[in-house]
Amino acid sequence: MDLALNPRMLAKRIIPCLDVDNGRVVKGLRFLSLVDAGDPVEQADRYNREGADELVFLDITASSSRREIVMHMVRDVADRVFIPFTVGGGIRTVDDIGAILGSGADKISINTAAIATPSLITDGARRYGSQAIVVAIDARAREDAGGWEVFTHGGRQRAGLDAIDWARQAESLGAGEILLTSMDADGTRDGYDIRLTRAVSDAVRIPVIASGGAGSIDHLREAFEDGGASAVLAASIFHFGEIGIADAKRELAASGIVVRPADRVHE
Repeated sequence: MDLALNPRMLAKRIIPCLDVDNGRVVKGLRFLSLVDAGDPVEQADRYNREGADELVFLDITASSSRREIVMHMVRDVADRVFIPFTVGGGIRTVDDIGAILGSGADKISINTAAIATPSLITDGARRYGSQAIVVAIDARAREDAGGWEVFTHGGRQRAGLDAIDWARQAESLGAGEILLTSMDADGTRDGYDIRLTRAVSDAVRIPVIASGGAGSIDHLREAFEDGGASAVLAASIFHFGEIGIADAKRELAASGIVVRPADRVHE
């Protein structure tokens, strides 16, 4: 069986997420009430040394006028860390993708621009490979008929799309990975939306990164075992030192989940 086509058989990944606002890491509740959580380059260096599998940087209020702030951060991170990292926020064109990757990022994440211009997914994948294109989906549960609705612009605008349908379309357009955030769970520390994660994981063949709601190692385990996620994204529990990545990996491995060695430290 081809492992490349079966992401659930690969080692599960733990990915700290650093939301960046004007050059600082921030964290909030359901996309609101942001608080400062440190310098992104210093945080990246720490996670690199602690054995994180990857990193994700999301410039949550990106604009063209602040593009150089992001590019400077990408270059500094690339000089300091030796694990793959993804950068998202304000990417609107294939040239933007090339600039971010050319500065040292391994992948880019697109959300609003992917919905506004779906061909950006295909064009980016053709030029740089599907492995470099992550489509981020911010979803909120519908109050009426069930299912989940997609939001754009940092969770401020309805996209008029069903999350499951959009995940399938993103895959067909060339996305190599889905970064799936539950807006309902984001920042609550009450656990990932397992129903949403499982629904998207079952709908696509590419890896799904579960995001939004991590508060304990049990929540990470649930996302893997019950949600079918290939990776888990977390912020607060790592940023503020509540859970160490090595500790999380050891506990997950002890419960039978395949992870990269907990004692692997990147120098």
